[in-house]
Amino acid sequence: MNIIVCLKQTFDTEAKIQINSSGGIDSTGVNLVINPYDEFAVEEALKLKEAFGGTVTLVCMGREKAQEALRTALAMGCDQAVLICDPALVNADEWVVAEVLAKAVGQLPFDLILTGRIAVDDGSGQVAVRLAEALHIPSVSSILKLEAEDGKATVTREIDGGTELIEVSLPAVFTAQKGLNIPRYPTMLGIMKAKKKELKVLTLTDLDMAVETAVPKMKCLSCSLPKPRTGGKKLDYQPSEAAKELARLLREEAKVI
Repeated sequence: MNIIVCLKQTFDTEAKIQINSSGGIDSTGVNLVINPYDEFAVEEALKLKEAFGGTVTLVCMGREKAQEALRTALAMGCDQAVLICDPALVNADEWVVAEVLAKAVGQLPFDLILTGRIAVDDGSGQVAVRLAEALHIPSVSSILKLEAEDGKATVTREIDGGTELIEVSLPAVFTAQKGLNIPRYPTMLGIMKAKKKELKVLTLTDLDMAVETAVPKMKCLSCSLPKPRTGGKKLDYQPSEAAKELARLLREEAKVI
């Protein structure tokens, strides 16, 4: 079974976010890691490989530094990796990312594609379903269980208030939700082997894509941090008076009712 994992390098969830002078997010000195939800996708791909054989190929679009995340996933047990790195893609939106990934993935053999439910940096949750649409294959999001056999997959996905059981033909795109598995840690032997595994770095030219392809349909004009939280208020009244004052504050100051 040939499995592709689309992986993204993101800020460590413990990182302190700062805004730079141009209104963008400052990445200076920030620790970068594999997107946590993508780790579930990597683990599930490795479990499928152990059950059915085959290969696990990583595909990532990002800067050169993203090679670190790919090497970590290779150390976990993946077989090879492809990084699409091009200056024209620095400001790519979800549409551009999906189109570029589709072009790269379309040149590889695959039975299914796994990726995280969402990236913890932008939180859009769009790329996977856009990728499936570009490849003209089905997709199932937020999966908690995956069983594949005889050209089809049976998956349990999370929905509001419960779960849903779905059967889908392969190839298909699946996005991993927390609870699907527990990602393994790279071993020292795995880290040593990862150094020798193939990691291709491709540009738009290598993919036979014009620079115009990288023109985003959406632009982020500026970023801002949320306002600092203020301290709470203590209503030192009798219960009936406190209830009235609380209602007034919620209506006039907090404006939530």
